[in-house]
Amino acid sequence: MMIFASLLLLLVTSAHGQIVYDAAHNVTAITGTWSSGSQNVVTGSGFATPSQEAFTYPSTTGMSYSFTDDGYYEVARYRMTSNGSVPTCITGVMNWVHGTYVLVSNGSIVLTPFGDGYQQIQDPCAAISNFIENYNDTELYTLWNIYQDPVKGYTLQLYQYDGSPLPPQYLISTSPNMLPTQPLRNVSKTTTTSTTVQNAAVLNANAGERRWEVASMTGLLTVVGLASLLL
Repeated sequence: MMIFASLLLLLVTSAHGQIVYDAAHNVTAITGTWSSGSQNVVTGSGFATPSQEAFTYPSTTGMSYSFTDDGYYEVARYRMTSNGSVPTCITGVMNWVHGTYVLVSNGSIVLTPFGDGYQQIQDPCAAISNFIENYNDTELYTLWNIYQDPVKGYTLQLYQYDGSPLPPQYLISTSPNMLPTQPLRNVSKTTTTSTTVQNAAVLNANAGERRWEVASMTGLLTVVGLASLLL
């Protein structure tokens, strides 16, 4: 995991030039807790209970990111996706992960998990309609900035590996609302045959968008080249 994270940092750093993190780029620091939409999804103890591999379902979908000033992060995500072909097949995904982050000088962010993340997938039309699986993928955000929204206030905008924006997130606390910044559950390690990087997007699979999935290293190399053009 650490070797891959270092390789990822090398790739994104060499892809394009440096970004100056000044007031023109960010009107405030990234430290704190951010939440999208109606702000019902918030990181911390009210969302995930890692020791039990359990979730507390918010009243609405959304996502929340928290960052400390010493390099730790936590992510909470909840989404539901309908199926155009079978309207009754609504897929729900709850996702939680935490670890360390690096603000790269080229303007990207790399999130490296501790290894104890997990997600719950509910799909009434699938062979297995409700299950929990590990989620421990390194995530790359090629661009980010913080601006002032006239109504919502400080707003964090993250851009995924392919340049597509995530929903804007609004600052709800300058003090990060997070679980302890250390591994919180035991996870059996599995052997993988290829290096992967999280693309922070949900991909289509069978009855609808089912999970936050991984993209191949080949795809990352292509994306890094694209990001250099964007900057």
